Amino acid sequence: MSNTIDTNVISRMNAGNSHRDASQSAELRNNFMTLLIAQMQHQDPLNPMDNHEMTTQLAQINTVSGIEDLNKTMKEITEQMNAGQTLQATALIGQGVLIPGDRLLLEHGEDGELHTTPFGIELPQSADNVSIVITNASGQVINRYDIGSVKAGVESFTWDGRTSEGEAAVSGSYRVRIEATSGDKTVNATTLNYAVVGGVTPPDKNGGVRLDLGAVYGQVTLDQVKQIL
Repeated sequence: MSNTIDTNVISRMNAGNSHRDASQSAELRNNFMTLLIAQMQHQDPLNPMDNHEMTTQLAQINTVSGIEDLNKTMKEITEQMNAGQTLQATALIGQGVLIPGDRLLLEHGEDGELHTTPFGIELPQSADNVSIVITNASGQVINRYDIGSVKAGVESFTWDGRTSEGEAAVSGSYRVRIEATSGDKTVNATTLNYAVVGGVTPPDKNGGVRLDLGAVYGQVTLDQVKQIL
């Protein structure tokens, strides 16, 4: 009789570990130990199992058990982290945030004042010259602002709601375009628009915590929030 337990058994146990519950894993370990004891009882007296073989086989079953315990621990840690993220995200409900996008809204108040939503830019590196271009729905340029140099990172701005002629623009939706250069090279700037967090969706199997920004912007993940206003 062979003194070595079929290593394919161990391979199958390892490969299927993530799909078994605790009772199934315990049953596999019991079967393994039963097989090992039977092998020791029926081993060839002239060619007994040596200590190295026994130690190796015991280490294999302990590895299976260890992987199961590790998976359980990692699952618990992940659940705790997700719960913490959800709790932190709820503090954003009702807050304004900047997310990737180029939408800008203008409204005329009853007091005659012009109210616009904030916007922002994100630069991967500092830029020597940055221009902000406001366009209407048809793409016509309403105003253009040359703001000079801007450091790398996120910066927020507000539009006064006026055209290049100094007149009040009509209420509605506008677009923001960023033109940035460093020397003679273009800097790839990301335009950010404003949204209000209306709710929080806890993590599921498809991803982490998501913020509900309403029908226009839908849901975004926390890493898409570039600034809290």
